[in-house]
Amino acid sequence: MLLVLIAFMYVNNTSLFTKSSAETPLLLAHRGLGQTFPMEGIKSDTCTAERIYEPEHPFLENTIPSMEAAFEAGADVVEFDIHPTTDGEFAVFHDWTLECRTNGEGVTREHTMEELKQLDVGYGYTADQGATYPFRGKGIGLMPTLDEVLTHFPEKSFLIHVKSSDKYEGKLLAQYLSQFSDTKLEKITVYGGDEPISALKEKQPDLRVMSVATMKSCLLPYLAVGWTGYVPGACENTQLHIPEKFASLMWGYPSKFLNRMEKVNTRVILVAGDGGWSEGFDKKQDLERLPESYHGGIWTNRIDLVAPIIKE
Repeated sequence: MLLVLIAFMYVNNTSLFTKSSAETPLLLAHRGLGQTFPMEGIKSDTCTAERIYEPEHPFLENTIPSMEAAFEAGADVVEFDIHPTTDGEFAVFHDWTLECRTNGEGVTREHTMEELKQLDVGYGYTADQGATYPFRGKGIGLMPTLDEVLTHFPEKSFLIHVKSSDKYEGKLLAQYLSQFSDTKLEKITVYGGDEPISALKEKQPDLRVMSVATMKSCLLPYLAVGWTGYVPGACENTQLHIPEKFASLMWGYPSKFLNRMEKVNTRVILVAGDGGWSEGFDKKQDLERLPESYHGGIWTNRIDLVAPIIKE
């Protein structure tokens, strides 16, 4: 009986007998096309603008030009970060405070959008420990609003990152998104803290979302019973960011796992490494680690380098 059970588990979850998808992986461009930096020694308070690699392109993350460049390079989805402002807008900007990247000071969300528009978002970038600042003066006025981004790209898909654990922020975002059609909302996914995502999902139940809580509610029961082919209801209509290090633990990975999630309208994004610091599949050697039959999403910080390889 035990051997029969083991055989069933194997046959039901192996990808060997699953027809390979002809689809190429979905490409998710983290913060658009921006400047990258070494991940070694990164901490939560590290100013990454002060440690960028020598620039290979002129784009700054979370700006409309960087998003245009990402889509032109081949991105299917662009990720960006938002903060509410004191005058009722959502600013598109990564950092909780302004000092690292800009010539401003203080907490991002404690400013008006008008004040944020005056800042130079390229002010703090340096590749040589402050000897030169190649983007200083070139990022004035480039911090966009959420509305500007969605208006500029009416047909494109986005992953929006709520940068707080404030429940009220989820309600604000739900109110903003309520103006859009179902067709538009199908192109939007939102992730962030448990509280704002829960509040957002309550108001926008059909919106694809992700948080630590939604990931746990899906993946923990799936790890327990997914060998049967059962997909928990909590997995439906959501997004899963799976660290590469742990992907093989998913029952049926890659093909059957991806197919099961696709059937319940859930998008799987593979993140490089252990998922700690937004590590991406950023070069050819990274892509070589992907399973041959992988057709889910991949997270990249260098869409300009990765997309041509994937799309060829």
